[in-house]
Amino acid sequence: MKRILFLLIIASILLPGKAQTLNDAKKYYEAGDYVKAENAFSKLAKRRVIDAFGYLADIYNRQYKFEEAEKNIDEYITQLKRKRSSTKQAEELAAQIRRNARMIQGVEDVMIVDSIVVNKENFLSYYKISPESGSLNTYNHYFNSSIEPEATVYITELENRLYYAKMDKDSLLSIYTRIKELNDWGEGKILPESINGDGNTNYPYVISDGVTIYYASDGEGSIGGYDIFVTRYNSYTDTYLAPENVGMPFNSPANDYMLVIDEFNNLGWFASDRNQPEDSVCIYIFIPNRSKLTYNNDAYGAETIRKFAQIHSIRDTWKNEFEVEDARSRLAAAINYQPAEKKKSDFEFIVNDHTVYGKVDDFRSGKARNLYKEYEQQQQNYQELLKRLENQRETYSKVSAEEKEKMSPAILDLEQHIEKMEEELNNLEIEIRNEEINYKK
Repeated sequence: MKRILFLLIIASILLPGKAQTLNDAKKYYEAGDYVKAENAFSKLAKRRVIDAFGYLADIYNRQYKFEEAEKNIDEYITQLKRKRSSTKQAEELAAQIRRNARMIQGVEDVMIVDSIVVNKENFLSYYKISPESGSLNTYNHYFNSSIEPEATVYITELENRLYYAKMDKDSLLSIYTRIKELNDWGEGKILPESINGDGNTNYPYVISDGVTIYYASDGEGSIGGYDIFVTRYNSYTDTYLAPENVGMPFNSPANDYMLVIDEFNNLGWFASDRNQPEDSVCIYIFIPNRSKLTYNNDAYGAETIRKFAQIHSIRDTWKNEFEVEDARSRLAAAINYQPAEKKKSDFEFIVNDHTVYGKVDDFRSGKARNLYKEYEQQQQNYQELLKRLENQRETYSKVSAEEKEKMSPAILDLEQHIEKMEEELNNLEIEIRNEEINYKK
């Protein structure tokens, strides 16, 4: 959908005597020199060279000049219809431009503390996330394979669940999940069509609540290439909520993916190949917002908002340099982190009045052992949800009545979810205890 979008269309309608000029303009475009390409196609558009309008629309879209892009794509479609040529791909770009024009009205106000340009092949090795946030890997490395060079794997902290991408029967990447059963992984289960839609779906990551999943897709709803989406598992209905595009500045007309929220270090990470050579990707590190904050368009003006959306300068995003300095200290610590030796006693689990376990290996029953691992994961998720609820309540107390009304359903849903988790934890604890007490060799 990117640079090749119009190369399939442009087999039609070249004006006599202008072919060389058009070819020169196309060379600038294909080389990524959009300044020269824009100048050349603008001259051709004045001469009513039809394809120039299509190229200009795509160039303006890449430059976040969506009004100009819309004018040119509309003209291009009009001219194609007059010539009775196919408008399918042009209509797809028109829909993308209109999505982008709406999205730039709500650019998230997020502080980006650092960025690094790395080789695309091993970009995951530069994500320095805490062990409490799980781990990332490539499909080929984790599964000792060579068939999925671009697919990634997310492993939960307790290493009892996987989320990963692999090629499906339609030759598209889709996201699957597996649960560890005893010492082996169960069968892979594909996530629903609301996530795995009509394009490639890859780069999964689940935050510590166990229900919120970020991923990237180049299918419907993308503003260009891979876009980052978020959805949430609804335990009441055993379904996922409708995915949402996380918007700008995280997404762009280029490829954007692998968004990670490390709640332990309070740092976020995502990758983008915007303005990068073909073999490179830029990793951005940011401070996650507790709830989404957007820039005031009227206060900043269209040009400044455009720069925020493009991440024209990370320093321009710094509203509070003390917070940035603190985040950079956390980032340095994460980069230099060395795992500590495990303590002899990892926890305290009361089996009965005379027995207290301190390690997973203390369990004699294999089923009780695995249930306890599940209990630990749920306990961690429960604590994270409590922390999130506390943060939302704090935010709620400070916002306007209108914002309170918007936040209320989410807070109520979270309270109900926490109440259900408390009951599930109590029941699971009893089940573990009974399994271990009644275990017989």
